[in-house]
Amino acid sequence: MRPPTLMVSAAYAAQGVGYAVVVTALPAAKDRMGFSDAVVSAVLLGVCVAAALGSGLADAVAVRRGSRVALCVGFGVQFVALLGISLAHQLPVYLVAVALYGLGLGTVDAGSNMQGTALQARAGVPLLGRLYSVFTVGSVLGALLSAGVAALGVSALTLVGVVAFVQLGLASAGRTRFLPTLPACTADRAPATPLPRAGIWAVGSLVLVAYVLDAAVSTWSTIYLADGLRASAVLAPVAYAAYQAMVLLTRLVTDPAVVRWGRSAVAVSALLFGAAGCALIVLGPAAPVAVAGFAVAGLAVGAVVPIAFAAAGRLLPARSDEVIARVNVFNYAGAVTGAVIPGLLGTGAALRFGFVAPALALLLVLPVARRLTSSVPQGEPA
Repeated sequence: MRPPTLMVSAAYAAQGVGYAVVVTALPAAKDRMGFSDAVVSAVLLGVCVAAALGSGLADAVAVRRGSRVALCVGFGVQFVALLGISLAHQLPVYLVAVALYGLGLGTVDAGSNMQGTALQARAGVPLLGRLYSVFTVGSVLGALLSAGVAALGVSALTLVGVVAFVQLGLASAGRTRFLPTLPACTADRAPATPLPRAGIWAVGSLVLVAYVLDAAVSTWSTIYLADGLRASAVLAPVAYAAYQAMVLLTRLVTDPAVVRWGRSAVAVSALLFGAAGCALIVLGPAAPVAVAGFAVAGLAVGAVVPIAFAAAGRLLPARSDEVIARVNVFNYAGAVTGAVIPGLLGTGAALRFGFVAPALALLLVLPVARRLTSSVPQGEPA
């Protein structure tokens, strides 16, 4: 593996590890500072809002200095934020650190996707599926690390502080080892070609619905099995584990599948499988059927997200960093929507009807997926 590929892969992995340790440290933060579940919800919402701003920050930096600098800035912000989260003993300090983390999260999300699409363009073969699989592995590793330190009697917030120095290492090493990219413009010469706004909205809609489904499953799958289907404490978390396993498996095979069958065919198939998985959740009379539904739904998220960002990078190659930064914002809109909608549509056994909304969303973007091509001329919508 070449050094730029290794470094970009490390960026995706570090992002997955960092987010996993932050969210799994929420119970430890609650115990230290004594805040309520309502504050936890507000924290997660604040992270999404700040992350959207972070995507804009990545855009602003990448336009002037290139995506390599944008990604390093993002990891630098995360270093400061994670240290603050680890050391905070007062709620106001913790909330400021979390907001700063959200800013860094969005900056790294956008910056890593900029670097990933640039790496893919240079290699001439699909790579984003594999890069996203590295992110998923990082998330699993972060969760396992949190479980490990808990077994040793160490606070999960201490682990957050350790991970902060991992992000600092990437920020330092990345200045010379991330993929060098040219900025889209300088202060005295703005690019003449306008951004393809219709294409951004089209590709962004794919990202949006994928994260609606992802957030719905992440937030409600365990609750639905436990409260709605009366599954045991052992079985209830299996739904989310099955979902994540399928996401990882799909991301590992997405790149060769795109090479063989084309971006459009793979995206359409993934969306249809995702809708079918949601249908199993809604119609399934028992926990095993629901678990299978969550697993099948993972096919959509696993394939659609890397395919969408690959398409975004081809919308306007000369300004791909700006396009990706804007498409990345749809990620957080989808995350907030997916986390909220199922809970509004039902509770207990009726929570299953909350998964009708993600299914409909997946079907609504099928026309967009059908128009995806393996090669997009410069300046044309994907």
